[in-house]
Amino acid sequence: MSRIPTLLLCMLLLPGAAFAQTRDMSATGVALDRVIAIVNDGIVLQSQLDTQSALIEERLRNQNTQMPPPDVIRQQVLERLILQEIQVQRANRLGVQVSDETLNEALRDVAKRNNIPFEQMPAALEQQGIDYATYREEMRREITLTLLRQRDVYPRIYVSPRELDQALERDSSQANTNTEFDVSHILLSLPETATTEEMAKVEKLAHEIQHRASSGEDFGQLALAYSKSQSALERGKLGWRRINQLPQFIGDLVAAMKPGDVSEPVRTPTGFHIVRLDGTRGGDTGPQMVEQIHARHILMRPNEVQDDATTRQRLSALRDRVLAGEDFGALASVTSEDPGSASRGGDLGWSSPGTFDPAFEDALAKLKENEISEPFRTQYGWHIVQLLGRRTHDQSDEVRRQRVLTALRESKVDEETELWLRRLRDEAYVEIRNP
Repeated sequence: MSRIPTLLLCMLLLPGAAFAQTRDMSATGVALDRVIAIVNDGIVLQSQLDTQSALIEERLRNQNTQMPPPDVIRQQVLERLILQEIQVQRANRLGVQVSDETLNEALRDVAKRNNIPFEQMPAALEQQGIDYATYREEMRREITLTLLRQRDVYPRIYVSPRELDQALERDSSQANTNTEFDVSHILLSLPETATTEEMAKVEKLAHEIQHRASSGEDFGQLALAYSKSQSALERGKLGWRRINQLPQFIGDLVAAMKPGDVSEPVRTPTGFHIVRLDGTRGGDTGPQMVEQIHARHILMRPNEVQDDATTRQRLSALRDRVLAGEDFGALASVTSEDPGSASRGGDLGWSSPGTFDPAFEDALAKLKENEISEPFRTQYGWHIVQLLGRRTHDQSDEVRRQRVLTALRESKVDEETELWLRRLRDEAYVEIRNP
């Protein structure tokens, strides 16, 4: 139970979480809340800004961090709330929804990670002064925004054969492929239509910030004050990552840096970046034996005319047909909505741990060879999966290739997300009313 406060704080601080929607009434019956920003046809309330700013300040105090001026935090929080509102509106337009069943699975996972029974979660939240119904809806909103980003951002990520070959070559030449880097980052963004004068102004500011950071000024404080990245309210921290999980330009920088070093500003399509290497850990562990699995599956996605219950029922009927003797591969070829495996009868090939969604791997872990799962849900939709075999295997070139490909795709997510958010922000009508 002691881990709950930290968990809740983290959940509340997810981009855009805003528990307080209204304020108390004054003695005269006049509402004390007010609109702080108009965002297209939506709004951001003063109470949302106050609540989120207070949570950020509490977190920084708990981290024994020097507090920046309150207006710095409020400006960063306001921008985050505006971006959230823009994303929520887009999700609503596109019909991106999260069912109660998916939401309950996410909440069960939260309860499990905090070692409390799911049934006790409302009481645990109440002890923290948080209404369970409100918490559920905020969780639903965060899952919705995650699904929206997967829909909008992931299809934009393309790894060319040449990029993969170059990444494999770098991976082979690195002495410590398992070394992890603790990285902080500041982004000074530029609008897509930035003028020469605007670019020069931002570049000058980037060099000034780099000089201040190199001279010993707190990098996290500078990130809070200036960064336009989604990591700004985390003091610019990207966390521990292997070099091939970082955007390539950051990976190239930190590979030549020592802990404590601050990079010169680097220009990319999203703007000017300043990188600080906070630390390194780990190292080469040599060849590793991995437990691989061979599986095939059928994926179906809920949509406007087929809800979760209907999707699950369809998959259950397909499972019954296979158990009655029909060919799993043939059914997968004509019914699966996974474009990567449907043409192969749903065959996913031999895969190493970490390849699939955690919920998918959990389902496989419970199966015996040739057994077919009941329908289950992941972030991608509903599945039935058949385990075809297991083997202990030394990491081969194919496994290394898949690992590098996955890392390369992950390394592109951060910057592509920043570009996507910048486009949404630039296209939105936003009117800020004196925060």
